[in-house]
Order: sequence, then C-alpha cells, then structure tokens
Amino acid sequence: MKQTTWFPTTVKEMELLGWDNPDVIFFSGDAYIDHPSFGTAMIARVMEMAGMKVAIVPQPNWQDDLRDFKKFGKPKYFFAITAGVMDSMVNHYTAHKRLRSDDAYTPGGKSGFRPDYPTIVYTQILKKIFPDTPVIIGGVEASLRRFTHYDYWQDKLLPSILYTSGADILVFGMGEKAIEQICRHLLTGGQWSEIKYFPQIGYLQKIGTQIPTKNITRLPSHQQCCADKKLFAKSFKIIETQANNSNPEYLIQAIDEEWETVVNPPYPALSTEELDRYYELPFTRQPHPKYAKRGTIPAYEMIRHSVTIHRGCFGGCSFCTIAAQQGKTIVSRSERSILNELESITKMPDFKGIITDLGGPSANMYRMEGIDKLQCQKCQRPSCIFPSICQNLNHDHQPLIALYQKASAIPKIRKIFIGSGIRYDLLFENGVLSANGKKYIDQVIKNHVSGRLKVAPEHTESTVLKQMRKPSFELYIKFYRYFVEANQRFKLSQQLIPYFISSHPGCTIDHMFKLHKITRNLGTFTDQIQDYTPTPLTLSSTIYYSGIDPYSGEEIYVAKSIEEKRAQRNFFFAHKPEIFDQLLPYLRKISRQDIISHLHRKPSNKRKS
Repeated sequence: MKQTTWFPTTVKEMELLGWDNPDVIFFSGDAYIDHPSFGTAMIARVMEMAGMKVAIVPQPNWQDDLRDFKKFGKPKYFFAITAGVMDSMVNHYTAHKRLRSDDAYTPGGKSGFRPDYPTIVYTQILKKIFPDTPVIIGGVEASLRRFTHYDYWQDKLLPSILYTSGADILVFGMGEKAIEQICRHLLTGGQWSEIKYFPQIGYLQKIGTQIPTKNITRLPSHQQCCADKKLFAKSFKIIETQANNSNPEYLIQAIDEEWETVVNPPYPALSTEELDRYYELPFTRQPHPKYAKRGTIPAYEMIRHSVTIHRGCFGGCSFCTIAAQQGKTIVSRSERSILNELESITKMPDFKGIITDLGGPSANMYRMEGIDKLQCQKCQRPSCIFPSICQNLNHDHQPLIALYQKASAIPKIRKIFIGSGIRYDLLFENGVLSANGKKYIDQVIKNHVSGRLKVAPEHTESTVLKQMRKPSFELYIKFYRYFVEANQRFKLSQQLIPYFISSHPGCTIDHMFKLHKITRNLGTFTDQIQDYTPTPLTLSSTIYYSGIDPYSGEEIYVAKSIEEKRAQRNFFFAHKPEIFDQLLPYLRKISRQDIISHLHRKPSNKRKS
C-alpha cells in the first residue's frame, strides 16, 4: 500500500487519498504529531506498514453532538484508542489533585481538549454509536490499568480498564509488534475471535471459560483485593515477578461473579533489527498542518530534534512506570539507524545545528545487557542495579562514547546535548568511579551539557531510598564532587541539577528535614522536585494504598493527607521566608519545635489573607 504523507484527520483529507473508508480509525487524546516519539504516530505508521488504511481523530470533542466520533463512519476492521503519551490523570492533575492549567500535548499548551480517562470515555462513546465494531485500546493509560489497580484520584481500587471501558482487546506495553500481527492477521482473512490467543493482549471472558494452556497464574480477584489490602499487595508482587520472568504465565483475575480478565504473556523483547525497522518508518517529524495557526505544541518543541537510541530500563525504580510499560530489557537501535536519523534531522528546514537529546528512558543504558544470557533467563530481580549492580551486567559505556563521537562528526551538527537523565550509579564500581565511568562522564561534561546536567538521586535518606530502589546518596555526593572537579579542569561553569521526590512511601517529616539540612549544606539545587503522585501498576502506588511492602510484608509509613504532603514538599524551599511561613503552622500543629528552632527563620510580616 502507498504510504501517506499525513494520515487523514477529516473526510476531505481521506477523499483526497482516494479512500472510500478507513480500515482503522484511531482516536487519540494527544494532538497528532507525526514523530516517532509519539505513540499515536508510531502505531499508525506500523498499521500502515502492515497494509491498513488508517485515519486519525486527535483530541475528539466528547462534549458536543459527538460528530468527531461519527465523521468517518464505521471502519472496515476496528477502532483503536489511546489516551496519549501520558496518563491522562497525571496530565490533568497535580499531586495535590489540583487541575493543571496547561497541556503539553495540545497546540498552544491549552488544557481542556481531553477528558479524564479518555480511554474509557472514547470507548464508551464508540460502543454506544457502533456497538458491533471491535475496539482495541492501548498506550500507557490502558496498559497500566489492565489489572485491578489503585486510582489515586478516586482514592480506591478500580477493576481492569477492559471492564470499565467495554473495549474488546487491550494491547499492553510497547505495542508495535502486537498491533502489526493483529493487522496482518485480519488483512489475510483471519478471524477476530482468534486474536485473543495472540501474545501481549488482554481481554475479558466469562468465568469458567477454558483457555488452551496450563501455564496459568490466578491473581487474587478484584473483590478480594478490595476487601484485603494484603491480597492487593500480593497481586502486585505476582504481576511484577511475572513481568521479569523469561517464561511468563497467563495471568487471570476475576472481577465479579461473572467476568474475569485474561492477560496473555508478551512477545519477547524486540530485536535491534525490529526496533530499527519501526523507527525508520516514513515519519514527517512534524505536527499536522491543521495546527499551524493554533500555536506550538510544548511536548513537540522539546523533542523535535532529538533521537531515541534505546528502549527499556533495568533500574527498577519503585515509583516509575517505564519498566512496566517498556520492559526491563534494553533494546538498542543500531548505530547505522541512529546516525541515519540524525542525518535526516540535519535536512529539516528549522534545524539550527543542535540535537537536544540522544537518549531514551535513561541517557546511559545503550547496549547494556547481561553477559551470560542463560543466567538472565533464570533471574527475576526487578532491578539489575539495586541494591547493587549485578555482576552479570555488562555496563560498559564505550559503545555510547563511540556513538556520541560518530554523531558529533556529522556535518551540520554543531552540538549534541544529552537531555535524558544519567544513571550516575552505573559509573561506579564498588563505590568508586570507574575508569570507564570517568571516560564517559568526561565526554558528557566536556561536550554534551547545555549548561545543566540532570541526575536523579531522589532523596538523601537511606530508609526512603530503599523504598524507592535507589542507590545511596553517598554516590551522588561522590558524583557531584567529580562533576565540580571536571568543570574546573575543563574551564567550564555548568550546574548539576538533581531531582528529588517528597512524600514517597516511607518518607516522613524527619526525613525531609534531614534532606533539607544536607542539601543546604552542600549548596545543592532543589529546584527540580515533585511531590509523589501514585500511578497505577507501580510498587510505590501499591505501598501507598496498602501500607505494605509486597516483598517483605513490612508495614510502611505513608504520608497521605494533602496537608502533610504540602509540608513535606515545603522542606525543599524552607530557606525561603515565604515558604517557611507556610510550613510553620504544620510544624506547630505536630509539636516540632525542634525543627522550627533549627530552621531559625522568623515568619515574615506578610499579611495573611
């Protein structure tokens, strides 16, 4: 099939392509940007590669007469739905559940162009209008809600999104291979009913229905999880362990007395050749022309001249959804594919010689993998680097150093910056910065920092870091000192910007007070901070809801009240008089005169409203 420059978003655009109707109609909560970093574009290009005629309906209006949902009519094969690159609730609300005033995935950064839970809203609308047409859901929002999950914004456990949305099929994780196989199956005359046997999909079935395998693990039911927090914690442990299993089982979870969710094992991790093939599809790398007069799209501006070099993350951070969505295995693109993409960027009319990022989920896991693959197949550790770096992990940075050097030699590229966060713990061996680590970070500091380098220690206190699955803050201090020394050596003046989190499970007011003292004594910036927001299908959100560590069974302290969450966050800026004023009433309320005295700040004379 002839490849389109732009997928049609209107009937007129479709008619110009000579189509009578689409094979697939794809609804997205994001604006349509034909760039490989945006899931809608990537999946649409994969469906096109498989032979499907795809129409895209970006950010449909769900509040009028629903004309956006009706304009293309009924697709030949199915509707596809994604909420977008981000979980819609994280996109919409702060950690304190306040509505955000902007949306980085909408022209002009304007909010209000998608509903809460668009996966559910869009599916229910389509099922009402076209009840007999199959709906496939995917993306981060759907993927992380495939089982019973804690929803922070409703403060309760919700059942599988398959149940609440009414969708027919859920594709979880990075869905290119799964959606390609589904499309090829349908285009060659395969039956829709057979798709439920494909890898990497979830579906609902009546309880008692047999599936053709004995490789099954049954999770505690949704009703059991709601009745017993320990069982919810147990359920998460099974899900995460199976995700790290080289031969995962089918997972089944009853929802009520009639229905259960079935989630099939995923496809094996993509090969380098497969990942290259997807990233080499004919993306325009531009927002759709329809947005020309509506303002820039902030998320696009950040990545328009960046390149993804790998997928996956073996860090296993408790609060992070990357491993749950992309997997623990690092899948790296070939040098050839990356360099070709960089060459294509240099030909863009707006390119000024700056590559804003050459990275991925982390900046420096490119081509890192297990030395003995058989040993990896037996391992179920959620992290390859916590509590210590696995002896079987090849974390040589030389391939990445070589890639930076070859990329920098491309004509028209003046500078390559590393915008992804660097895992500085990978630069150490037994607590000492390794020779290989020094070579890598020297290369970065000297040539690839745009004035500020991002790293993520997340906290200073070992108790909290343990719950986060993050390394000791001592490693950060060592890295910080080397960063300062290297800047002096290279006669540079650059800043190291650490990211910190408050109110994470296990974190108390005392921990935040200690963080405040340590960072102030070091002169460390605490500008890049966030208050912890529980997101579905993470260890941290499981502990947040249950108060239990699923692995140890230990009870964990959790700051849940908005009042305490605000107080913990205020410790980042307690040196500022106006923030101290906000923190003081809470410290008095909990009788912490010791902290008040140590902060030795007097309330400002600002009039209270």
